[in-house]
Amino acid sequence: MITALSIAGSDPTGGAGLQADLQVFRSLGVHGMGVVTALTVQDTKKVYSVMPVFPSVMLEQVRKLLRDVAPDAVKIGALGNDDVARHVDWGLNELDTSRRTPIVLDPVLLAGDGTPLLERRAWATLGDLVGRATLVTPNLPEAEALTGTDVSTREGVEAAAARFVTGFGAAAALVKGGHRDGAPDDLLAIREGGSASLHWLPGERIANADVHGTGCALSSAIAAHLARGEDLREAVEAGRRFVHEAIRNAQARFLVYPEAMR
Repeated sequence: MITALSIAGSDPTGGAGLQADLQVFRSLGVHGMGVVTALTVQDTKKVYSVMPVFPSVMLEQVRKLLRDVAPDAVKIGALGNDDVARHVDWGLNELDTSRRTPIVLDPVLLAGDGTPLLERRAWATLGDLVGRATLVTPNLPEAEALTGTDVSTREGVEAAAARFVTGFGAAAALVKGGHRDGAPDDLLAIREGGSASLHWLPGERIANADVHGTGCALSSAIAAHLARGEDLREAVEAGRRFVHEAIRNAQARFLVYPEAMR
């Protein structure tokens, strides 16, 4: 059995967060496991409040789970506050280092409506988690906030992407271009020695696609493909195709995930 673990916030609509991650894993033929980092009060349009879980309980969940089941990939989403983020970092020490388990980190700072999903003082801890990541998947505002780089130009996006791998220590970064006017091209940066190899990935904007949870779906789809043993470039491309199809088939603000790779 191929397994993947999501450590993320709960979205009661099922359109994003832990619930969406598990749906994506299932669609891609991967058994999903989950540890909740925060509870939210939200609908498909707005987050009304965020309540981080007890960090010690969440840490014990992670530790006990990882001592029993070795996941083939880990996806980390919204963390809520610094205490939870630090406890996630500690919990990941239970991973078997000999397995080199892929970790996909979606550094969620804000909900789509602008509600904070991670307090500002947690950004330093988030940087520690980035250093563990096989792939970090920031959108443009997140890339700008976390690296302090102006991403209004392609050169700025390249500098921010390189900062994640040469500065923070991630193995790779996928800076998502959906917030950009025009074509939503993504940029994949892969660490090669002490520098970053940069690869622009062309995107297509789908008209009238008012949907919820695309960032969660992309990072969890990539994690699922990594769990299946695909290399990073293959997993990123497959994840992007998966989400593109889910957006095309969206209904009532919800992504409809293709039944793929069974």
